[in-house]
Amino acid sequence: MSDDEHKSAGEVHHELHSHLPPEPGLRVKAMESLLIEKGMLDPDTVDAWVETYSEKIGPKCGARIVAKAWCDDAFKARLLENGTEAVKELDDAGWAVAHLKVIENTPDIHNMVVCTLCSCYPHAILGPPPNWYKMAAYRSRAVRDPRGVLDEFGMSLAEDIELLVWDSTSELRYLVLPERPEGTQGWDEERLASIVTRNSMIGTQRVLSPDEGAA
Repeated sequence: MSDDEHKSAGEVHHELHSHLPPEPGLRVKAMESLLIEKGMLDPDTVDAWVETYSEKIGPKCGARIVAKAWCDDAFKARLLENGTEAVKELDDAGWAVAHLKVIENTPDIHNMVVCTLCSCYPHAILGPPPNWYKMAAYRSRAVRDPRGVLDEFGMSLAEDIELLVWDSTSELRYLVLPERPEGTQGWDEERLASIVTRNSMIGTQRVLSPDEGAA
């Protein structure tokens, strides 16, 4: 008897759907393929729009939250105490965020976010999740070998820094508050927000460069 015959229907369903996009995703992919086949859609353009929204436009709300926390100690305290309520103070960032916990990086602590069950993610403030965040390899290894995963992101974390891994759920999402980099004294919130990256708010990047916002 094969291993598959010993599996329950639920186990088989979970295994199949861990490798396939959800039904709406399949429909979108089918429509995209049809439009490309008919010459009505350029796949490179689609990829460019997705990348732009994922990497730049989407995370801007989160970056504004981080920048405000760096500049306003009272807001930062409210944010760390109750992220859900604090982000409502920002007109365009709080409307779709529920059950948000903000976790702060310090010189001695680094935080990293994962969703081991699926890909729960604070879309309203970070945009769509990157593909790697949804992959089984990240979701499983982030809890088993988090330092190894960070190494693959080019981030070597010193052994004396405590690494905390937070598992998102459908009821609770996390946002990492990265450390403010040296050399940004006197910067306004807009300029500070320009150096905050999506990965730093997930925890797969630790050090932010003030050179990114120097212009």
